[in-house]
Amino acid sequence: MTTQPYHTHNNTHKTDNSLILSEAQATEVETHPFVPVLPPNATVMMMGTFPPTADKWAMPFHYPNFYNDMWRIYGSVFFDDVDYFRVGDEKRFDPERIRAFMFERGIASCPTVKQAIRETGNASDKNLTVVTPVDLDSILPQVPQVETLFTTGGKATEVLLGLLAEPPAKSKYPKTNQSMDYPYQWQNDHNRKVDVNNLTLYRLPSTSRAYPLALDKKVAAYKEFFKKIGKL
Repeated sequence: MTTQPYHTHNNTHKTDNSLILSEAQATEVETHPFVPVLPPNATVMMMGTFPPTADKWAMPFHYPNFYNDMWRIYGSVFFDDVDYFRVGDEKRFDPERIRAFMFERGIASCPTVKQAIRETGNASDKNLTVVTPVDLDSILPQVPQVETLFTTGGKATEVLLGLLAEPPAKSKYPKTNQSMDYPYQWQNDHNRKVDVNNLTLYRLPSTSRAYPLALDKKVAAYKEFFKKIGKL
């Protein structure tokens, strides 16, 4: 799959989008179904890619698949209870409880992808063509205290790094459990308070069960990260 350039200052961006749509022909372009969760007191923002198709949802909220371990990891990290966000014995999580937790702890969640094409009809990142990436000019002013971004896999990392004025070579991307400086440069003058937002980007393990890492090791990675940024 060919990776598309994401940085909006590039004059070819709209042309590239048109080419994607032309090549896709009858393939459906989907818009991310969930709005970002943006607590005004957030200091960190979680950034993934795209949810599975609606038939795989257990709730209408970020990371909706019951068999994705994101909310089990959060339950384990913050409450030592893998089922903390689960609704009784049902195969679903409680989105209102999750949302309240995120506002209480100052953790935002915003996908890196606004529109995409599922090349094979599933949730696999490797088969996801990004049509429109996140507009950080719109998101960051809503969470002015955010200093840290963290991605939940390689594709989200790739999309975010593609938004930089000078995207690094892929060989310079952070590996899982590593971090790097993220000097995001405003694209629209009306949002600009400073020329560059000097953020830190961490890459954490994917919480999909397709990612070959045991749950306890994923929990350990997320726990170490949240300790490092002062959330634990």
